[in-house]
Amino acid sequence: MTSFTIGIIVSSSRPTRIGPKVAQWISELAPYGNEVDIIDLAEVDLPFLAEPELPSAGNYTQPTTVAWSERVRQYDGLIVALPEYNAGYPAVVKNAIDTLHAEWNGLPIGVVGYGWGAAAGSVKQFGEVLDRVQAVRLDGPGLKFGEDLTPEGEILQAAPEDAVRGLFDQINAAARETAAA
Repeated sequence: MTSFTIGIIVSSSRPTRIGPKVAQWISELAPYGNEVDIIDLAEVDLPFLAEPELPSAGNYTQPTTVAWSERVRQYDGLIVALPEYNAGYPAVVKNAIDTLHAEWNGLPIGVVGYGWGAAAGSVKQFGEVLDRVQAVRLDGPGLKFGEDLTPEGEILQAAPEDAVRGLFDQINAAARETAAA
């Protein structure tokens, strides 16, 4: 069995966010043999579009960009725990995507939305961005307040564990295809 390293991104930097709890729950559902790493974008603390050249040039000069690039390159796939704020996704995750370029091409990225309405609007918008950067987009389940989790981020028994496990399976399959190519 091949072991893959999956990063789970906490994509909100709000002080009162519940993303770390959602990311921890996702990580606990990883299949045996997968290594998981929770990436908190509040801790990554990327400046907004600080590079003097376009990311597509690949000439990263800022230490934060170089570190972010190196970190993303170590993963076989990612899962983004994605909230919805005002019918969209947080700017900090858009900046994390826009700061790099080639790192996303062909990288399997799953999305688990959470919030009122399971973050359907932000998941849709974020999916369009993932398509644009040529990531391998894998839509995961959405978690709804009151059904799957509490507004404080406590995961309820009805939460779709099997769907998250299935998302890991999809990421592993895509990573296996990439490794074989």
